[in-house]
Amino acid sequence: MARAKKEPEPRPIIVKKIIAEAHGGHHGGAWKVAYADFVTAMMAFFLLMWLLGSTDEKKRKALADYFTPTLVEMKQNSAGADGLFGGDSIVSKDNYPNRASQTGTRSITIPKDSTGGSDVGAGPNKERDRENFEAIKQRIEKRLATDKTLNRLSKNIRFTETREGLRIELIDEADFAMFALATDNLFPEAQRLIAEVAKAIQPTTNPLMVRGHTDALPFSSGRTMNNWMLSTARAEATRKTLQRNGVSPRSFFKIEGVSDREPYTPDDIYDPRNRRISITLGWSKPSN
Repeated sequence: MARAKKEPEPRPIIVKKIIAEAHGGHHGGAWKVAYADFVTAMMAFFLLMWLLGSTDEKKRKALADYFTPTLVEMKQNSAGADGLFGGDSIVSKDNYPNRASQTGTRSITIPKDSTGGSDVGAGPNKERDRENFEAIKQRIEKRLATDKTLNRLSKNIRFTETREGLRIELIDEADFAMFALATDNLFPEAQRLIAEVAKAIQPTTNPLMVRGHTDALPFSSGRTMNNWMLSTARAEATRKTLQRNGVSPRSFFKIEGVSDREPYTPDDIYDPRNRRISITLGWSKPSN
């Protein structure tokens, strides 16, 4: 078509085509995260299966207790040999070697490895001390037998004559703990038990030694607390309870924590019975 004179040239028509992207494009990688989580979980599962197949039962129990702290509480609340971990009972045969004339926990036992003989460490008044020790033992046993609440704890107390004197051990087990987990806070039953011991040993001129013990379960990394500090703190908590119940402050000769270095059950350092408090009445000192 011919243009008129001075008519401007027609402008070209430009068509701009815009393709809108889908709104969900930036979410397209979500499945990759889910898949990575799934693969990680499967890897952890197969690693666990490999560990279970390549370790013995003792190592598996140690791994379980270390990586899952809640299992420790379940272990404390389980019931002996029928518990989750198949633990032993405190009324089972003692690991300490006893003399032939004695019968384990039924009488005061004398471990050979801690005395070196029945008279080693005894003072000049050993016969009088032994009579006093036996009287204290009988007072405690009688009190536990007549108190319905404390009667069940009679199996948690053990009397042993050692080179230091009469050792009274208050022992944890699978269904009983004296202290709250990983603390020096005494449970009410344990406070009553220590109070009965305090009443039974009064009045006494024998030096008193309180020693705290723990099992070998480690604390989580990053914690400031460790088994040395814990055993010492529990020994001090026991001393305070004894003193509150009438024991003279001057009676105490030594307060110490030994961590897990003196296990009650050397064959199983994670056994709850390794957690215990030892209250020792020392041999009387010679009079000046």
